Amino acid sequence: MSEKKSLFGGLFGGKKGGSGCCNMEIVEEQPGCSCGCCQSAGAVDSIKVLGPGCKNCHALLESVQAALKEVGSAVEVKYVTDMAVVASYGIMSTPGLVINEKVVSTGKVLKAGDVVKLLQNMNR
Repeated sequence: MSEKKSLFGGLFGGKKGGSGCCNMEIVEEQPGCSCGCCQSAGAVDSIKVLGPGCKNCHALLESVQAALKEVGSAVEVKYVTDMAVVASYGIMSTPGLVINEKVVSTGKVLKAGDVVKLLQNMNR
């Protein structure tokens, strides 16, 4: 006998009733200082450039690498060209930039200075 699923449970695999339709985890963010001294690229764990391999995607990859060099970070940049993976991030326009599994830019070739600002803002 199969169990009934709620609308969202049916879409996302959860069962009706019980502890909810998803396995959500609540994480409290630790407040940082507002002076900017703690805002560094050291808090960045992963960076991905998403796209089909076009000229703009390569240009964004180069900007990200230049920004990492500028801030002195050794984070490895992954270049994802698998369009199924790109689509899983909800990217509708490439290139896409993902920092710590958060989509931070789509459809733009950012300059290195813009990427540095994004890296510094990841702790805020």
